[in-house]
Amino acid sequence: MKYMLRAFYAKPLAVYLIAALIAISSFAAPAEAMFLSAAPREDAAALPQTSAARAADLARVQAALESRIVQQKLMDYGLSPSETMARVNGLSDQQLHELAARTDSVQAGGDAVGLFVGIVVVALLVVVLIYLLQGRIEVK
Repeated sequence: MKYMLRAFYAKPLAVYLIAALIAISSFAAPAEAMFLSAAPREDAAALPQTSAARAADLARVQAALESRIVQQKLMDYGLSPSETMARVNGLSDQQLHELAARTDSVQAGGDAVGLFVGIVVVALLVVVLIYLLQGRIEVK
């Protein structure tokens, strides 16, 4: 263990690991949320929802809500599918468009960017270690 701490590659390896941890921690995506009223809007039922853009946004949101994982999570929060659609129908055009635009970025467990960055960092670490050890890796 003492040899490992005095080895010529200990300080560069420590600096590399610190830099990698800082780089990985800087890729966190911002969390965003919006408030929805519990009661449907009064004017939402009175206005015909014939706008093509609203219909397209509504279809995108409905497709996202049909996921089993999303439905289960909503049921855990105490919302039935009919209550959920009533609240979605009560959104304004701007709120519905914003929600539809963000449904593509919603994925269970996050996106693949963090996984990709983690794999690249681990691969670079392995390559640096093999280079520093000059191929003298023994498996006993």
